[in-house]
Amino acid sequence: MTTTQDFATYIAGLPRVLAGAAALFRDAGGRVLLVEPNYRDGWALPGGTVVSDDGETPRQGARRETAEEIGLDRDLGRLLVVDWVPGPGRPPLVAYLYDGGVLDEDDFKAIRLQEEELLSWRLVAREELTAHLPDALGRRVLAALDVLEGGGSAVELENGHRVDAGAA
Repeated sequence: MTTTQDFATYIAGLPRVLAGAAALFRDAGGRVLLVEPNYRDGWALPGGTVVSDDGETPRQGARRETAEEIGLDRDLGRLLVVDWVPGPGRPPLVAYLYDGGVLDEDDFKAIRLQEEELLSWRLVAREELTAHLPDALGRRVLAALDVLEGGGSAVELENGHRVDAGAA
């Protein structure tokens, strides 16, 4: 029989994985809302790290981060993508991407950037996304758009590439 201390030691020795969650917001023309972080080069989606130590779920994390980063606190739609992203220099990341819906002019006027983390935002057409986003994130966003356009179920990715469920 194990003791509480044995179990705590066992848990402390398990590998660690990071969880991140973001929302995919679009305009009526299908352009995607991207944000420009001030702490790294390039663009991203509104979202961030899930605070799982506090019991936060990925959906809650995406909503919290969206409210903090762009000032829009809203219910998120369905899960579009789950992506396993290995990382040199950090634990692997499990990235969740939710449908943020279509924003209207009033929503865009209500955007308030979190100045501690973000420089700007912009709307980007599908064909320009990979030029703005890191490789894995670009593939993740394109996969999410495919799910939205095709009406299918959420997809599983590994570093932005679709996983073939039939492969052994």
